[in-house]
Amino acid sequence: MSAHRLSDLIRFARTNSPFYRDLYASLPSHTDRLTDLPVVDQQEFWAANTLHDSRVLTGPLSEATVYKTGGTTGSPKFSVYTRDEWRTFVTAFGQGLVDTGLRPGHRVADLFYAGELYASFLFVLDSLAHAPVDNVRLPIGGGATPESTIPALHDLGAQVLTGTPTTLCRLAEQALASGVRLDSVELLLFGGEALFDDQRRLLAAAFPGAEARSVGYASVDAGLLGRPVPGSDARVHRAFTPYSVVEILDDGDEPITEPGRPGRVVVTSLFRRLMPIIRYPAGDRAEWTGTGPGHFRILGRAEEGVRVGPVSLYTQDAQDAVAAADTAGQVVGMQLVVRRWDGRDGLVLRLATAPGEHGREALAEAVVAELQSARPLYPDSVRAGFVHPLSVEWARHRDLAVNPRSGKLVRVLDERPVGGDR
Repeated sequence: MSAHRLSDLIRFARTNSPFYRDLYASLPSHTDRLTDLPVVDQQEFWAANTLHDSRVLTGPLSEATVYKTGGTTGSPKFSVYTRDEWRTFVTAFGQGLVDTGLRPGHRVADLFYAGELYASFLFVLDSLAHAPVDNVRLPIGGGATPESTIPALHDLGAQVLTGTPTTLCRLAEQALASGVRLDSVELLLFGGEALFDDQRRLLAAAFPGAEARSVGYASVDAGLLGRPVPGSDARVHRAFTPYSVVEILDDGDEPITEPGRPGRVVVTSLFRRLMPIIRYPAGDRAEWTGTGPGHFRILGRAEEGVRVGPVSLYTQDAQDAVAAADTAGQVVGMQLVVRRWDGRDGLVLRLATAPGEHGREALAEAVVAELQSARPLYPDSVRAGFVHPLSVEWARHRDLAVNPRSGKLVRVLDERPVGGDR
């Protein structure tokens, strides 16, 4: 494994990558501090980083593994790692797994998604293989149905489940519906998306002896981001020193140093040279916690939200409204669905509950009231005739839409037609 000196990485990138050479063209040749470098613009980065004739890569694509990534731009792009870079990536991440509670001999089911150039299944499997403690790896994958996965977990005595929160929740729902007990499960290691309180309640009901923790914070485009920090808050991580540098920047791209002040996460990877990642926005918001060196709390996606007519809403707004209204803990999942009819946009809150729940009408009214109180522009826009009133649509967790490639819950579904009303 190797991590390069920052000054060497900057010099190498501006010498061998046309993209970084142009980006740093106005800077003095001796520039070696991150704060003297501009933050990468993702749109320009991915426009330059084409699979053929890339202006980002520092050399020919002759030895590497190619992965598909949505990056932070929504549409799939391609991220590449040499074999040495990948080994460093999974070895460092594997070291962080001990902070999740991974113990020698643990039987670990990898329930992330594989194929179609997707990295998460292979990444977690290789990280487990490079972890500093012995473990038994069960490569089941996220594409298997809950009906086939649950017997496999039972027969193999799985003690640790790794996957997206959506995959874990679908397993939990199936286990509860079928009456199957998976008493051997001790740890639920989630990644790829946030785990919300409503999902925690479902997981706790199905796996009462298991603790849900972050598997770690990484992405195939940005690389290593955060190593889990043992404790009660699964959102808290620390940088993978010396393999990456994490910055939290304000709206003016100035570094934030004080705890409790939110900003966007920017990362520099010190071990990637073929596709350099230098001051690259990870697409998330975070804040320093002040609880330890380099400890930060992930606050959610930087741009995860939706615009309904003139109203901007974030998924966290809806999560907070549900948490405030759902005092009985009935809701186990949520999506925002945007539709358009009769010349206006409308927002539907799709809420998932367990079978047999009652009092939905009152709960729906309470959720809508909470969200409208938090975002008064929405009811104002309804009265002005700009948008349709908020509504609630009930579903089972298995009915919530997921990304078919990654298995992640789609937080926002935009069902508005392109080019005209329905």
